Amino acid sequence: MSKNRHTESTISGNILRFERASIHDGQGLRTVLFLKGCTLNCPWCSTPESRILEPQRAYIQDLCTLCGRCIVACPEQALTLADNGHKVAYDQAKCKLCFSCAAVCPQNAIKKYGFNLTVAETVEQIRKDEVFYFHSGGGLTISGGEPFRQPEFSTAVLKESKKLGIHTAVESCMHVPYEQIELALPWLDHLYADIKQMDSQLHRLWLGEDNRLILENITKVNAAGLPLDITIRLPLIPGFNDGDQNLRDTVQFCSKLVNIKEIEILPYHRLGIDTYRYLGLDYQCQDLTPPSEVYLQERAAIMRGFAGSLPVKTGSGLV
Repeated sequence: MSKNRHTESTISGNILRFERASIHDGQGLRTVLFLKGCTLNCPWCSTPESRILEPQRAYIQDLCTLCGRCIVACPEQALTLADNGHKVAYDQAKCKLCFSCAAVCPQNAIKKYGFNLTVAETVEQIRKDEVFYFHSGGGLTISGGEPFRQPEFSTAVLKESKKLGIHTAVESCMHVPYEQIELALPWLDHLYADIKQMDSQLHRLWLGEDNRLILENITKVNAAGLPLDITIRLPLIPGFNDGDQNLRDTVQFCSKLVNIKEIEILPYHRLGIDTYRYLGLDYQCQDLTPPSEVYLQERAAIMRGFAGSLPVKTGSGLV
Protein backbone atom coordinates (compact mmCIF):
# COMPACT_ATOMS: atom_id res chain seq x y z
CA MET A 1 0.00 0.00 0.00
CA SER A 2 2.75 2.45 0.94
CA LYS A 3 4.50 1.68 -2.32
CA ASN A 4 1.37 2.49 -4.33
CA ARG A 5 0.80 5.72 -2.41
CA HIS A 6 4.42 6.71 -3.02
CA THR A 7 4.01 5.98 -6.72
CA GLU A 8 0.81 8.05 -6.94
CA SER A 9 2.34 10.97 -5.06
CA THR A 10 5.24 11.15 -7.50
CA ILE A 11 3.12 11.19 -10.66
CA SER A 12 3.74 14.55 -12.30
CA GLY A 13 1.47 16.85 -14.26
CA ASN A 14 1.82 19.71 -16.71
CA ILE A 15 0.33 22.70 -14.91
CA LEU A 16 -0.62 26.11 -16.24
CA ARG A 17 -1.37 27.91 -12.95
CA PHE A 18 -3.25 27.95 -9.67
CA GLU A 19 -6.07 30.43 -9.12
CA ARG A 20 -7.07 30.98 -5.53
CA ALA A 21 -10.36 32.09 -3.94
CA SER A 22 -12.34 31.70 -7.17
CA ILE A 23 -16.12 32.13 -6.92
CA HIS A 24 -16.89 31.06 -10.52
CA ASP A 25 -15.83 27.41 -10.54
CA GLY A 26 -18.09 25.64 -8.07
CA GLN A 27 -19.58 26.14 -4.62
CA GLY A 28 -17.82 28.36 -2.08
CA LEU A 29 -14.28 29.64 -2.52
CA ARG A 30 -12.30 27.38 -4.82
CA THR A 31 -8.69 26.69 -5.60
CA VAL A 32 -8.67 26.20 -9.37
CA LEU A 33 -5.87 24.06 -10.76
CA PHE A 34 -5.49 24.83 -14.46
CA LEU A 35 -3.78 22.05 -16.41
CA LYS A 36 -2.24 22.22 -19.85
CA GLY A 37 -3.40 20.22 -22.84
CA CYS A 38 -6.78 20.13 -24.60
CA THR A 39 -8.40 17.96 -27.26
CA LEU A 40 -10.53 20.68 -28.87
CA ASN A 41 -9.63 23.89 -30.66
CA CYS A 42 -12.38 26.31 -29.63
CA PRO A 43 -11.74 29.59 -31.49
CA TRP A 44 -13.10 31.65 -28.56
CA CYS A 45 -10.99 29.89 -25.90
CA SER A 46 -10.06 32.28 -23.08
CA THR A 47 -6.94 30.28 -22.15
CA PRO A 48 -5.08 29.59 -25.42
CA GLU A 49 -1.96 29.01 -23.33
CA SER A 50 -3.62 25.83 -22.03
CA ARG A 51 -4.14 24.14 -25.39
CA ILE A 52 -0.89 22.18 -25.65
CA LEU A 53 0.77 20.04 -22.98
CA GLU A 54 4.26 21.49 -23.36
CA PRO A 55 5.43 24.80 -21.84
CA GLN A 56 5.04 27.81 -24.14
CA ARG A 57 6.98 31.01 -24.56
CA ALA A 58 5.10 34.32 -24.66
CA TYR A 59 6.46 37.74 -25.55
CA ILE A 60 4.77 40.84 -24.11
CA GLN A 61 6.10 43.54 -26.41
CA ASP A 62 4.55 46.37 -24.40
CA LEU A 63 6.87 45.54 -21.49
CA CYS A 64 10.01 45.04 -23.56
CA THR A 65 12.69 47.77 -23.28
CA LEU A 66 14.85 46.21 -26.03
CA CYS A 67 17.80 45.80 -23.66
CA GLY A 68 19.01 42.79 -25.65
CA ARG A 69 19.80 40.56 -22.67
CA CYS A 70 17.55 37.79 -23.94
CA ILE A 71 19.30 37.81 -27.33
CA VAL A 72 22.69 37.37 -25.69
CA ALA A 73 21.42 34.68 -23.31
CA CYS A 74 19.79 32.46 -25.94
CA PRO A 75 22.10 29.47 -26.59
CA GLU A 76 20.33 28.63 -29.86
CA GLN A 77 20.52 32.16 -31.32
CA ALA A 78 16.74 32.03 -31.78
CA LEU A 79 16.20 35.72 -30.91
CA THR A 80 16.99 38.79 -32.99
CA LEU A 81 15.96 42.43 -33.18
CA ALA A 82 13.32 43.08 -35.84
CA ASP A 83 11.03 45.83 -37.15
CA ASN A 84 13.94 48.27 -37.27
CA GLY A 85 14.88 47.44 -33.73
CA HIS A 86 11.39 47.86 -32.28
CA LYS A 87 10.82 44.28 -31.11
CA VAL A 88 12.57 40.99 -30.40
CA ALA A 89 11.77 38.37 -33.05
CA TYR A 90 11.56 34.69 -32.15
CA ASP A 91 12.57 31.76 -34.39
CA GLN A 92 10.40 28.91 -33.12
CA ALA A 93 12.31 26.33 -35.19
CA LYS A 94 15.54 27.11 -33.34
CA CYS A 95 14.07 27.48 -29.85
CA LYS A 96 14.59 24.55 -27.45
CA LEU A 97 12.34 26.04 -24.75
CA CYS A 98 15.15 26.36 -22.23
CA PHE A 99 13.71 29.74 -21.14
CA SER A 100 17.14 31.27 -20.61
CA CYS A 101 15.64 34.39 -22.17
CA ALA A 102 12.90 34.61 -19.54
CA ALA A 103 15.42 34.14 -16.73
CA VAL A 104 17.41 37.26 -17.71
CA CYS A 105 14.55 39.57 -18.76
CA PRO A 106 14.42 42.44 -16.21
CA GLN A 107 10.91 43.53 -17.29
CA ASN A 108 9.23 40.09 -17.36
CA ALA A 109 8.46 40.68 -21.02
CA ILE A 110 9.16 37.01 -21.77
CA LYS A 111 6.79 34.66 -19.98
CA LYS A 112 6.76 30.91 -19.50
CA TYR A 113 3.33 29.28 -19.62
CA GLY A 114 3.49 25.89 -17.93
CA PHE A 115 5.49 24.03 -15.31
CA ASN A 116 5.70 20.53 -13.86
CA LEU A 117 4.67 19.42 -10.37
CA THR A 118 4.22 16.05 -8.71
CA VAL A 119 0.92 15.09 -7.11
CA ALA A 120 2.44 15.59 -3.66
CA GLU A 121 3.69 19.07 -4.57
CA THR A 122 0.32 19.96 -6.08
CA VAL A 123 -1.67 18.82 -3.05
CA GLU A 124 0.71 20.80 -0.84
CA GLN A 125 -0.32 23.93 -2.76
CA ILE A 126 -4.02 23.02 -2.49
CA ARG A 127 -3.79 22.52 1.28
CA LYS A 128 -2.71 26.14 1.73
CA ASP A 129 -6.33 27.15 1.12
CA GLU A 130 -8.01 24.65 3.47
CA VAL A 131 -9.20 27.39 5.83
CA PHE A 132 -11.15 29.00 2.97
CA TYR A 133 -12.81 25.69 2.11
CA PHE A 134 -13.91 25.21 5.72
CA HIS A 135 -15.52 28.62 6.07
CA SER A 136 -17.12 28.86 2.60
CA GLY A 137 -17.98 25.27 1.72
CA GLY A 138 -15.52 25.45 -1.16
CA GLY A 139 -12.81 23.12 -2.39
CA LEU A 140 -10.68 22.14 -5.37
CA THR A 141 -11.66 22.52 -9.02
CA ILE A 142 -9.43 21.09 -11.76
CA SER A 143 -9.80 22.96 -15.03
CA GLY A 144 -7.74 23.53 -18.15
CA GLY A 145 -7.17 22.87 -20.86
CA GLU A 146 -8.81 19.51 -20.38
CA PRO A 147 -8.17 17.82 -17.00
CA PHE A 148 -8.89 14.35 -18.35
CA ARG A 149 -6.14 14.90 -20.93
CA GLN A 150 -3.87 14.04 -17.97
CA PRO A 151 -6.02 11.30 -16.40
CA GLU A 152 -3.56 9.66 -14.01
CA PHE A 153 -2.38 12.97 -12.59
CA SER A 154 -5.88 14.45 -12.25
CA THR A 155 -7.21 11.29 -10.63
CA ALA A 156 -4.36 11.15 -8.12
CA VAL A 157 -4.83 14.82 -7.16
CA LEU A 158 -8.58 14.31 -6.71
CA LYS A 159 -8.01 11.15 -4.66
CA GLU A 160 -5.51 12.79 -2.30
CA SER A 161 -7.75 15.84 -1.93
CA LYS A 162 -10.75 13.69 -1.02
CA LYS A 163 -8.66 11.92 1.63
CA LEU A 164 -8.19 15.35 3.21
CA GLY A 165 -11.94 15.98 3.18
CA ILE A 166 -11.74 18.56 0.38
CA HIS A 167 -14.72 18.94 -1.97
CA THR A 168 -13.65 18.18 -5.56
CA ALA A 169 -14.85 19.35 -8.98
CA VAL A 170 -13.68 19.11 -12.58
CA GLU A 171 -14.49 21.34 -15.55
CA SER A 172 -14.31 19.27 -18.75
CA CYS A 173 -15.05 19.45 -22.46
CA MET A 174 -15.60 15.64 -22.25
CA HIS A 175 -13.79 15.03 -25.56
CA VAL A 176 -11.53 12.21 -24.35
CA PRO A 177 -11.84 8.41 -24.19
CA TYR A 178 -14.36 7.47 -21.49
CA GLU A 179 -11.78 5.37 -19.65
CA GLN A 180 -9.85 8.55 -18.84
CA ILE A 181 -12.96 10.07 -17.25
CA GLU A 182 -14.05 6.88 -15.49
CA LEU A 183 -10.72 6.67 -13.68
CA ALA A 184 -11.46 9.87 -11.75
CA LEU A 185 -15.18 9.46 -11.02
CA PRO A 186 -14.88 7.77 -7.59
CA TRP A 187 -12.99 10.81 -6.28
CA LEU A 188 -15.18 13.48 -7.84
CA ASP A 189 -18.04 15.38 -6.17
CA HIS A 190 -19.11 17.66 -9.02
CA LEU A 191 -18.60 17.49 -12.78
CA TYR A 192 -19.05 20.55 -14.99
CA ALA A 193 -19.43 19.23 -18.53
CA ASP A 194 -19.60 21.43 -21.62
CA ILE A 195 -22.10 20.97 -24.42
CA LYS A 196 -21.14 23.56 -26.98
CA GLN A 197 -23.37 22.62 -29.92
CA MET A 198 -25.88 19.81 -30.51
CA ASP A 199 -25.50 19.86 -34.29
CA SER A 200 -22.60 17.53 -35.04
CA GLN A 201 -21.66 19.15 -38.35
CA LEU A 202 -21.56 22.66 -36.89
CA HIS A 203 -19.55 21.32 -33.98
CA ARG A 204 -16.95 19.89 -36.37
CA LEU A 205 -16.92 23.03 -38.51
CA TRP A 206 -16.15 25.35 -35.59
CA LEU A 207 -14.15 23.08 -33.26
CA GLY A 208 -12.48 20.58 -35.58
CA GLU A 209 -14.25 17.55 -34.05
CA ASP A 210 -17.86 16.36 -33.98
CA ASN A 211 -19.81 16.05 -30.72
CA ARG A 212 -20.50 12.29 -30.70
CA LEU A 213 -17.84 11.40 -28.11
CA ILE A 214 -18.88 14.28 -25.84
CA LEU A 215 -22.55 13.30 -25.76
CA GLU A 216 -21.69 9.61 -25.30
CA ASN A 217 -19.42 10.40 -22.37
CA ILE A 218 -22.01 12.57 -20.62
CA THR A 219 -24.58 9.79 -21.06
CA LYS A 220 -22.19 7.21 -19.58
CA VAL A 221 -21.32 9.35 -16.57
CA ASN A 222 -25.02 9.94 -15.94
CA ALA A 223 -25.65 6.18 -16.04
CA ALA A 224 -22.72 5.31 -13.75
CA GLY A 225 -24.92 5.57 -10.67
CA LEU A 226 -22.39 7.48 -8.58
CA PRO A 227 -23.23 10.13 -5.94
CA LEU A 228 -21.98 12.83 -8.31
CA ASP A 229 -23.52 16.20 -9.13
CA ILE A 230 -23.47 16.98 -12.86
CA THR A 231 -23.85 20.48 -14.26
CA ILE A 232 -24.08 20.94 -18.02
CA ARG A 233 -22.50 24.18 -19.17
CA LEU A 234 -23.39 25.96 -22.38
CA PRO A 235 -20.84 28.62 -23.37
CA LEU A 236 -23.16 31.03 -25.21
CA ILE A 237 -21.37 32.00 -28.44
CA PRO A 238 -23.29 34.44 -30.69
CA GLY A 239 -23.92 32.99 -34.12
CA PHE A 240 -22.73 29.52 -33.14
CA ASN A 241 -25.04 28.05 -30.52
CA ASP A 242 -27.44 30.76 -29.33
CA GLY A 243 -30.29 29.91 -31.71
CA ASP A 244 -33.64 28.64 -30.42
CA GLN A 245 -33.20 25.20 -32.01
CA ASN A 246 -29.86 24.52 -30.37
CA LEU A 247 -31.15 25.69 -27.00
CA ARG A 248 -34.17 23.38 -27.36
CA ASP A 249 -32.01 20.41 -28.44
CA THR A 250 -29.62 20.94 -25.55
CA VAL A 251 -32.43 20.95 -23.02
CA GLN A 252 -34.07 17.89 -24.55
CA PHE A 253 -30.81 15.95 -24.35
CA CYS A 254 -30.22 16.96 -20.73
CA SER A 255 -33.80 16.28 -19.67
CA LYS A 256 -33.38 12.59 -20.50
CA LEU A 257 -30.46 12.26 -18.08
CA VAL A 258 -31.79 11.80 -14.55
CA ASN A 259 -28.59 12.78 -12.74
CA ILE A 260 -28.13 16.19 -14.39
CA LYS A 261 -28.42 18.76 -11.59
CA GLU A 262 -28.74 21.91 -13.72
CA ILE A 263 -27.81 23.71 -16.92
CA GLU A 264 -25.59 26.76 -16.63
CA ILE A 265 -25.19 29.32 -19.42
CA LEU A 266 -21.83 31.11 -19.56
CA PRO A 267 -21.62 34.19 -21.81
CA TYR A 268 -18.85 34.59 -24.37
CA HIS A 269 -16.24 37.21 -23.42
CA ARG A 270 -12.95 38.54 -24.77
CA LEU A 271 -10.80 38.51 -21.60
CA GLY A 272 -8.15 36.21 -23.07
CA ILE A 273 -7.56 38.13 -26.28
CA ASP A 274 -4.20 39.63 -25.22
CA THR A 275 -2.76 36.17 -24.59
CA TYR A 276 -3.20 35.29 -28.24
CA ARG A 277 -1.02 38.26 -29.13
CA TYR A 278 1.61 37.32 -26.54
CA LEU A 279 1.79 33.82 -28.07
CA GLY A 280 1.88 35.11 -31.63
CA LEU A 281 -1.52 33.56 -32.42
CA ASP A 282 -4.42 34.98 -34.40
CA TYR A 283 -7.67 35.48 -32.50
CA GLN A 284 -10.36 34.04 -34.76
CA CYS A 285 -13.35 35.69 -33.07
CA GLN A 286 -12.51 39.35 -33.67
CA ASP A 287 -15.98 40.02 -35.08
CA LEU A 288 -17.89 38.43 -32.19
CA THR A 289 -19.51 40.72 -29.63
CA PRO A 290 -20.14 39.48 -26.08
CA PRO A 291 -23.87 39.07 -25.41
CA SER A 292 -25.53 41.72 -23.26
CA GLU A 293 -27.04 40.80 -19.90
CA VAL A 294 -30.50 41.38 -21.38
CA TYR A 295 -29.79 38.96 -24.25
CA LEU A 296 -28.25 36.41 -21.87
CA GLN A 297 -31.36 36.43 -19.70
CA GLU A 298 -33.59 36.20 -22.76
CA ARG A 299 -31.76 33.07 -23.94
CA ALA A 300 -31.96 31.60 -20.44
CA ALA A 301 -35.70 32.23 -20.35
CA ILE A 302 -36.12 30.37 -23.64
CA MET A 303 -34.22 27.38 -22.24
CA ARG A 304 -36.34 27.43 -19.09
CA GLY A 305 -39.43 27.27 -21.24
CA PHE A 306 -38.19 23.95 -22.63
CA ALA A 307 -36.61 22.62 -19.43
CA GLY A 308 -39.59 21.87 -17.19
CA SER A 309 -38.26 21.11 -13.70
CA LEU A 310 -34.59 21.09 -14.78
CA PRO A 311 -33.00 24.30 -13.42
CA VAL A 312 -31.37 26.69 -15.90
CA LYS A 313 -29.14 29.43 -14.51
CA THR A 314 -26.71 31.97 -15.84
CA GLY A 315 -23.13 32.23 -14.64
CA SER A 316 -20.07 34.39 -15.07
CA GLY A 317 -17.40 31.74 -15.37
CA LEU A 318 -14.81 32.01 -18.11
CA VAL A 319 -15.32 30.09 -21.33
